[in-house]
Amino acid sequence: MVEEYLKNIKTQFESYKEVADKTIAQLTEEDLYWRYNEESNDIACIIMHLSENMLSRWTDFFESDGEKEWRNRESEFANQNLSYSELIEKWNKGWDCLFNALNSLNETNFNKPILIRNKEVKLIETITRQIAHYPYHIGQIAFIGKMILNDKWNSPSIPKGKSDEYIRLEFEKNSK
Repeated sequence: MVEEYLKNIKTQFESYKEVADKTIAQLTEEDLYWRYNEESNDIACIIMHLSENMLSRWTDFFESDGEKEWRNRESEFANQNLSYSELIEKWNKGWDCLFNALNSLNETNFNKPILIRNKEVKLIETITRQIAHYPYHIGQIAFIGKMILNDKWNSPSIPKGKSDEYIRLEFEKNSK
């Protein structure tokens, strides 16, 4: 059961990352810093927030608190001034940390508790929290990307008006 759950969770995280990756790939460096208004986050900030969250939560997660002392959450939402490639490097570093952590899990260590903000929690609680947290921000990335690109937007999921075609193709593919 644990192995099946972990496989499913990895697939879900991969699908969320794919939506963000497909959105980010359509954007320029300038686009990553576009803000709707002063109170809004740009995509660069969201990339930094997710990456730093992943690194904090999943680095040495059995040995140290998931809220690392080196993390400065407030700075994640400040102007980043990083190049496109530097942002992508940070983005992938966070995801690599998450996937390496998930790949280290198995039946023997799955029920071992971990610490988040000095509170002992079950690993499954932490995974569940992150499986809700990350897509929240990935939805923001996709929405901001769609606002920027407007009619040049290529949907990373089922495009508007293409649901019937998508379902028909899935049925055809799965009946073979």
